[in-house]
Amino acid sequence: MVRVTDLLRPTPDPVDELVCSARGCGAEAAWGLLWNNPKLHTANRRKVWLACSDHREHLEQFLGARDFLRGTVPVSELATVAGGTSGASRDLP
Repeated sequence: MVRVTDLLRPTPDPVDELVCSARGCGAEAAWGLLWNNPKLHTANRRKVWLACSDHREHLEQFLGARDFLRGTVPVSELATVAGGTSGASRDLP
């Protein structure tokens, strides 16, 4: 049974390849940085940047400075997509 509160809860976009989103990094991602730009996205939308342990802090600071960071979760908590494009952006700062 689906509860109404579950429908209103922010849900991260599904991800495809679990590769760090930092520019030039090809390491396996360990973290999902959940964010949204309130000027572009609805309040319950959560875009996902993926981060390895080495780039997590830098990417969190980048998003936090813009007031976009909404949370960080282990990649094991993220939904994945098989064979499609992910909500995770690549080649970030």
